[in-house]
Amino acid sequence: MLTPEQIFAANKHNVAAAFGFGAKAFEGAEKLTELHLQLAKTAMTEAAETANAMLSVKDAQEFFTLQASLMQPTGEKASAYARHVADIALSTGADLGKIVEGQIAESKSKFDGLVENLAKNAPAGTENVVALAKSGLQSVNNAFESVQKAAKQAAEVAEANFNTLNATAAKATRASKKVA
Repeated sequence: MLTPEQIFAANKHNVAAAFGFGAKAFEGAEKLTELHLQLAKTAMTEAAETANAMLSVKDAQEFFTLQASLMQPTGEKASAYARHVADIALSTGADLGKIVEGQIAESKSKFDGLVENLAKNAPAGTENVVALAKSGLQSVNNAFESVQKAAKQAAEVAEANFNTLNATAAKATRASKKVA
C-alpha cells in the first residue's frame, strides 16, 4: 500500500516535471519568436534599402542588374532561415525527449519495484499470476524500448535528410551565382 506521503511526493514530482516540460517548450517557442522578429527586422531594413536603390536607378540596364543582384542571396537566406528553424526544433525536441525519457525511466523503475514488492508479498499459490505479470511487464518494456529506438532513428534520418537538402540548396545557390 502507498502511504499518503508517497502519493504526495509522487504528485509533487509529476507537477515539477510537467512545469519543466512546459518551460522547455516555451523556451523553444521564444527562440522561434526571436528568429521571426529578427527576420522581420532584417526584411524591413532590406526593403528600405531596395526601395532606395530602385529610386536611384537611371536606366533599364541598371534596373535589370539591380534586380538580378537582389535575387541571388534569396536562396541563401531561405536556406539559413530553414536551418535556424530546424536547429531550434531539433534542439527543443531533444530536450523534451530527454525530459520524457527521464520521467518514463523513473516511472518504469517505480512500477518495477511495485511489481517486485507485490511478488514478494503475494499469497502462496499465485506464483503463476506473478510470473505472468512480470512477463507482461517485460514485454511492455521491450516494446517501449523498440519504439524509443525507432523514434530516435527517425529523428536522425530527418536531420540527415534536412542537412542533405540544405547542402544541395547551398550548392545550387553557389552555382547560380557563378552563372550570373
